[in-house]
Amino acid sequence: MQNPGWQVEVDRATPAEWSKILDLFDDANIYQTPAYGGVRWGEKNLSRIVLKRDGEVLAMAQVRIIRPTPLKFGMAYLRWGPLWERRGLPLDPEVPTRMAQAIEDEYLERRKLFLRILPNAFAGSSRASTMQAAFCRFRSEPFDASNLYRTFVLDLSASLEELRKRLDAKWRNKLSGAEKNSLEVVAGNGRQEYLTFCELYHQMRERKTFETTVDVEEFLRIQENLTEAHRMQVLICKDKGIPVAGLVVSAMGDSAIYLLGATSDDGLKSKGAYLLQWTMIQWLKKNGVRWYDLGGIDPEANPGVYSFKKGFSGADVCQINPLLASASAVSSGMVKAGLAVQRTLRGSRSALNLARSLKLPGPRN
Repeated sequence: MQNPGWQVEVDRATPAEWSKILDLFDDANIYQTPAYGGVRWGEKNLSRIVLKRDGEVLAMAQVRIIRPTPLKFGMAYLRWGPLWERRGLPLDPEVPTRMAQAIEDEYLERRKLFLRILPNAFAGSSRASTMQAAFCRFRSEPFDASNLYRTFVLDLSASLEELRKRLDAKWRNKLSGAEKNSLEVVAGNGRQEYLTFCELYHQMRERKTFETTVDVEEFLRIQENLTEAHRMQVLICKDKGIPVAGLVVSAMGDSAIYLLGATSDDGLKSKGAYLLQWTMIQWLKKNGVRWYDLGGIDPEANPGVYSFKKGFSGADVCQINPLLASASAVSSGMVKAGLAVQRTLRGSRSALNLARSLKLPGPRN
C-alpha cells in the first residue's frame, strides 16, 4: 500500500487466528470460516488476505484458489466477502476501497487469476452501494438460474410481539395450532442434535424424491470443525418424544442464515416447522442478531417453500450480481469456457459431476 500506515497480509493467519478475528465483524458469515472453506474446498486451496491500518485489522477475505493444471492460470473465488464492517465502528469508506485494491493486486496482478466475487450484499442496500463502488473496475456477471440468489430477509429489531403481529394470518394461525400440540423443542449445536436432523432430512428426501446439491453430511463435518462460538444452531421438534421436524441456522455477526430444514409426515400434521422457526426467531433476538436470511426462494420451482417463507413477512430481496475481473487472457478463457459448459448442462447429474471434475464452483459454492 502506498500509505505506510496501511498493511496487507496474505496467507499469514492460521485457521485459529482467522476464526478469532472473524468475531470483529458484523458482516461475518459461515462461508468465510476456516471450517467451511477447509471442508468444502480443502485448506490447501484457500488463501486469506487481511487489511490493517496501524496494526489494527479493518478488512478480511477468505478466497478459494482453483488451478486445474500445474500451469499458472486459474480462478480465485470469493464467496460472501470481503468483510469490512467492524463491530461498533462507523464504516470508513477508505477501507473497502483499499481492500478491493489489495485483492486486485494479489489475485489479479500478482497471481494472474480470474477473480469471481459473490457479494454478501442485497440490491438497494448501503452494503451493496459500498461493494459496487469499491469494485467499480469489475464487471457484473449477468443473472441466470445458477447465480441469482433471491430470499426473504426478516428485520428482527422489532419486539417479539410486533414480529408475531406481522406474520401472515394463516402462518400465525398454524403457529398457534403448533403451540397447542404439546410439542417439545430441543436446541443444541452438538453432533447428536445434528445427526437427529440428518435422519429427518433423509426421511424427507425419500418422501419428496427431489434432486439437490446439498450434502448434509458435509455440513456435519463443517459443524465439527467450527469453533464453539461459530457453530450452527440446531433445533429439533419432538412429538411425544419422536423427532418430527428440524432446522439448522448459522448466526454470525449481525445476521443469521436458515441453511437446512426437514419435516417428517408427522411433522407436517403437527405443524412443527412453524414452532421451530418461531423458537429460532426468539433465540436470535436473545443473542443480539439483527437480520434473519431465510435461505433462498424460488416461487416457480418451489412454490410451497416460497409460500411458507413469505409468511414471515420479511423483505423480498436479491443479492447483487456476481463481480468478475481478470488480468490474464488465459485464465479468463479457461474459466469462461468451463462455466459455459456448466450452464449448458445445468440441472442434470452430469452437470454436477462435470463441475466437480473441473473443480469449478457450483451455483452457491
